[in-house]
Amino acid sequence: MTYGEYVTLERTGAARHEYVNGEVFAMAGGGVEHGALAMAVGAALSNALVGRPCRVLSSDVRVRVKATGIATYPDISVICSRPEVDLDDEHGILNPTLIVEVLSDGTEAYDRGAKAAHYRRIPSLREYVLVSQNEPLIEVHRRNERGNWELVVEARRGERAKLLACGDAIELDVDAVYRNPLP
Repeated sequence: MTYGEYVTLERTGAARHEYVNGEVFAMAGGGVEHGALAMAVGAALSNALVGRPCRVLSSDVRVRVKATGIATYPDISVICSRPEVDLDDEHGILNPTLIVEVLSDGTEAYDRGAKAAHYRRIPSLREYVLVSQNEPLIEVHRRNERGNWELVVEARRGERAKLLACGDAIELDVDAVYRNPLP
């Protein structure tokens, strides 16, 4: 399938798909815990970024990695400059500053491996955050001054994950992200 055909499918179809070099894969919906964790991180980022020139975007927004030919829907993305879109895809952003993926049993290997490799090819991306669904754990992968990616934070219960991609430091409180107010 061409990228143009994919964009038409996404515009007219009810389900979302990931595009990888001409192949299209249906994306599974997340469960309650997955959705709750994504929203908790998104809310924390939105609150922390008030007054800064950044926007937090939900999984409804497509990210396109032109260098590798993938288009996908991260759980959360943050842009800190005017959104750049491709001429072929007015709804696919090219310039996220930060991406968050909530790991599930079915996607963890992909999110850590192949998908992370795609994301690392986005020139604007500064941090890639992984949120475990199985334990209170937030990992922050950051592009260093040399342009290399490294795991810089593994925050667990009682700790905070420091993010630097959006200017002044933002701290994600692990306990607050994983707090479940339901009995």
